[in-house]
Amino acid sequence: MTEFSIIAIFFVGLLGGVHCLGMCGSIVGILTAQLPKDGARWPFHLAYNCGRIASYTLAGGLAGSIGHAGLLLRDVVPVQHLLFALSSLMLIALGLYLAGIWSMVRRIEQIGSLLWQRIQPLTRPLFPVATPARAFLLGTLWGWLPCGLVYSVLVTALASSHAQSGALIMLAFGLGTLPNLLVIGLFWERCRHWVQSPGVRLFAGLIVMAFGIYGLIKVGHVFAAYGWTGSCHVDA
Repeated sequence: MTEFSIIAIFFVGLLGGVHCLGMCGSIVGILTAQLPKDGARWPFHLAYNCGRIASYTLAGGLAGSIGHAGLLLRDVVPVQHLLFALSSLMLIALGLYLAGIWSMVRRIEQIGSLLWQRIQPLTRPLFPVATPARAFLLGTLWGWLPCGLVYSVLVTALASSHAQSGALIMLAFGLGTLPNLLVIGLFWERCRHWVQSPGVRLFAGLIVMAFGIYGLIKVGHVFAAYGWTGSCHVDA
């Protein structure tokens, strides 16, 4: 399942631009306003995004470690398969959100608000963003911003049940979001209307939902073939 998850999650990040625009567009705008007026701006945006992706990768590793601890119950219930089913359901919910049909993912963002209240004050000393190094540090902190898109993907990292796999899944997600946020940072006014168009949102949502439905079919096949007890000992 991990190979499929990595490919699917990369495209989730890539197609999640409609969410990135609303969630991170204003943040990127703040960063851009703080940059030096003279000189190239892309090194700052690249450094910021590298910091953000580093935080995603760390979070994925932690989630994978937690999932691995859950495998201690593998002889009782098929933990990994249930987690993968949950991650597939989350992808379907995410697809519905991207398509503008269901906003449940927004509510998930409230989960991380308490953590963000502690992290957000740490960003203040980094302004003004005078160097790419500061932009990188700012990115590592903003990588923990409450985001339903990130949380949805973290469930897949949890289902991977291994720190390395979880980190790799979140790295793939971060790399998928990279083109969107670089374009948003460099061409904010030109791209926002196109990304927010109903047709683009619907297309992105349907593709993400398709990944979730495919994942559920795979899990269903395992349970149909081996049953509840047998699937505890099957690597899908």
